[in-house]
Amino acid sequence: MILDQFLKEEINSIQVHQLKTHKYKTNTIVVNIVTDLTEENVTKVALLPYILKRGSKQFPTLKQIQEKLDHLYGARLDAFVFKRGERQIVQFSCEVANEKYLNENGSLLSKAIHLLGNLITQPFVVDQGFHLEIFESEKELLAQRIKSILDDKIQYAEQKMIENMCKDEPYRLPADGRIEDLDQITKENLYQFYHNWITTSRIDFFIIGNYDESIVHSAISKFFLLPKRQVNPLARVMVDIPIKEEKIAIEELDVKQGKLNIGLRTYTTMQDEDYIPMLVFNGVLGGFAHSKLFVNVREKSSLAYYVASRLDSHKGIMTIQSGIEIQNYDKTVEIIKEQIQLMKEGKITDQEMDQTKAILSNQLKEMLDRPRQLIDFAYQGILSGTPRILSQMIEQIKNVTIDDLVRVGQKVKIDTIYFLRDHVKEEA
Repeated sequence: MILDQFLKEEINSIQVHQLKTHKYKTNTIVVNIVTDLTEENVTKVALLPYILKRGSKQFPTLKQIQEKLDHLYGARLDAFVFKRGERQIVQFSCEVANEKYLNENGSLLSKAIHLLGNLITQPFVVDQGFHLEIFESEKELLAQRIKSILDDKIQYAEQKMIENMCKDEPYRLPADGRIEDLDQITKENLYQFYHNWITTSRIDFFIIGNYDESIVHSAISKFFLLPKRQVNPLARVMVDIPIKEEKIAIEELDVKQGKLNIGLRTYTTMQDEDYIPMLVFNGVLGGFAHSKLFVNVREKSSLAYYVASRLDSHKGIMTIQSGIEIQNYDKTVEIIKEQIQLMKEGKITDQEMDQTKAILSNQLKEMLDRPRQLIDFAYQGILSGTPRILSQMIEQIKNVTIDDLVRVGQKVKIDTIYFLRDHVKEEA
């Protein structure tokens, strides 16, 4: 099962990707709607999936939606918003039982597509705006989600580091939007925005399972009732940002544990030939429990409660997150920098390479058992413009050398060090 097995066609200006297989007993549907992250629209887009999921023209109440799902043998429906690089994506998903394995007349898959299509393209509208009660409820829930980030200091520190690092880049914007935008959003102007969003944003419809392709084609044509669409091209992601000097941002809050987050530019995205070596570089540095950061910062030096690195390969950024005792800030920064330098010098053991490659390869192989992950893998290729094949990636990981890591490591540069600490006591 590889990416090339997705059959692609366009239906109603929707990009449809089908993967037929007997491997699963359910059919998995994912609909992704992507737009650029922008200050003007980020919070409006963040509201849409939650409002659309609450009711549609044909299913105006949660009770009716739940009854529909119950009739589909307890099908699972979800909707949320996330970001990849400088793109904001609204995702609807539904996992539905396959009637081929049940005593069921009629297509459960067609009925599931009917529900999804109605929720996405036929919203519950009253007087040229979204239903007031639904709108106000979801607006308040979004405000609570945005405010709650302050209670999760790990997530808060990560977001604040990104804001400091990417002050003039769309990437600084959180997928859930900004609290200060909410007062300006009304049920009327959000519905007007929805019209523009649904007619200009790229829509990708994925399905994996054992089904009849003609049912999918017929159901999308019938139930995704879209107006005439003119899809806007996505803006180029800002990757080649020069680093004039290493930035340091220290914030004081009422915390007992310090949060040290470091942002680095890798200047390497999924489109680049160096993408695979950069995956391995990140794995050896801080991706796993055997990695240099975990072993040397946490295990040997006992400086961190947790420490790890991760990549956003749509943006060309690596971030390092750690939780430390506040007085250990300087020493922790020093040892983290030492590990990065060791990577650049190629001071990497065969064991570190072998373990990293094995885990990365196993992660890719495990996707074959998880339809949602397979869809996400395929979608990453679409977003980056560089589709990849799982079996080829596994072979490419196997062939990465320490010299490859040294080469890509020369591009990796620290941009921002952010430290969340307690309030400094003023001397009497």
